[in-house]
Amino acid sequence: MRCIFVGIEYAGKSTLIKLLTDYYRHRKLSVHVDDHFTIPDSTLSAESRAAYINFPNDVKERMQRMQIQYHVEVIKNYPNTLIAGWHIEEAVYTTVYGNDPDSSYYSNYQYRAQRGYETMVMEARLPDVVLIHVTANDEVINERIDTDPHEYQIIKSEDISKLKGLFEEEIDKSLFTHKGRKIVLDTSDKTPPESLDELLLLTEPLITFGELAIRALPVPEESYEVRYEKGVRKIIS
Repeated sequence: MRCIFVGIEYAGKSTLIKLLTDYYRHRKLSVHVDDHFTIPDSTLSAESRAAYINFPNDVKERMQRMQIQYHVEVIKNYPNTLIAGWHIEEAVYTTVYGNDPDSSYYSNYQYRAQRGYETMVMEARLPDVVLIHVTANDEVINERIDTDPHEYQIIKSEDISKLKGLFEEEIDKSLFTHKGRKIVLDTSDKTPPESLDELLLLTEPLITFGELAIRALPVPEESYEVRYEKGVRKIIS
């Protein structure tokens, strides 16, 4: 399944990506994870992140535009791709914080390319792209901010409702939504494992028969290895 996770910061995108990554890998499947679209990129070194927030806005814009474009090919070429944010997150955060001197975001995002990125993915006629709108209620978002603040937090508490509204608007415009390739997952009253279970259930109509067969394959909870004996695949725990 090629997943594009979108939604406000603290909704639970990264947590779900980690759980789904573990889910796939436990079933001996390769996964391509790209959870690095926020500014500064969370996968960079501490030194690079600290430097990145002070880059000139035109440099940030170019770097973000190039990696957004690059990930069109990632989605097309890698099964079990898990991407967080991508172009939709960029559109929302540059709109709200692009002119905020206290924010790491920039103001000149190339919004006219929004549908173009999606069109390039659509033209590949992939059978398993899913846009996953991860959300939570305002109180839960604030609670998560208080209990587990991010080092480089993007959102401000007073903007939560506005940001959620903008995410909904952008997601409603998406070609993936128009093609019925969207699910909505509210994590407010669920544990992370419960949210993963709901994600798997909601995506069932949008996956391939091959993935459905993989999901139905019984595997032990503990680590195991796969062997073949006289051509028969066996799971050895």
